[in-house]
Amino acid sequence: MFPIFDLNYLFYMLPALLIGLVAQFYVKSRYSRWSQVQNRAGMTGAQVAQRLMERHGMYNLKLKGVPGQLTDHYDPRNKVLALSQGIAQQPSVASMAITAHEMGHAQQDKDNYIPMRFRSALVPLVNIGTNLGWIFIMLGLFLQISGLAWMGVIAFSAGVIFSIATLPVELNASRRAAAMLKSSGMIMTKEEEQGVKQVLNAAALTYVAAIITSAMQLLYFVSLAGGRGRRR
Repeated sequence: MFPIFDLNYLFYMLPALLIGLVAQFYVKSRYSRWSQVQNRAGMTGAQVAQRLMERHGMYNLKLKGVPGQLTDHYDPRNKVLALSQGIAQQPSVASMAITAHEMGHAQQDKDNYIPMRFRSALVPLVNIGTNLGWIFIMLGLFLQISGLAWMGVIAFSAGVIFSIATLPVELNASRRAAAMLKSSGMIMTKEEEQGVKQVLNAAALTYVAAIITSAMQLLYFVSLAGGRGRRR
């Protein structure tokens, strides 16, 4: 039975969905609030990135614009810091916080931060496991082969491991971001410090929601495979 037709799927996924919606709402509300507050330094996200690159000796980084909202990211393969237009061009507290967070990832890359390397190494496994997991689970249930379904569950669990591995990397990047902004003198008031903290904490909440979502989905598949095994 496919999850979309199974009421048990809603039982497992509805709480995760609600948590995810709350996390998204909180992120957007904090971003909306602090994107309206100009930072005292009057620096856009792109200027913040340039200042931090120079201060921390990351001269090999390249800045790139990307479309969308909150699509900012760091690509360790190409050493590219990608900033959305709203972040790159606005001198807001939110721009400063989000840019510094991505610079935190660049600093992790420069320092060969082990949790980041571990997460990157998981990407191929996650891509294969997620795709094969669905196939094995559904084939195992359809053919009534519990062993095949359990193989799918094991393969799908790679996504949960990846979500868990992502959280400490993101939290560390946020700590680095706050430290870099303070040491560079770009945080000038208590209000700015509070705004940066709120934006970074909101981002962290989305990764907690991702862990819960992937874990609940895995539990659902465990219940399917376990139920099939008991019926056999």
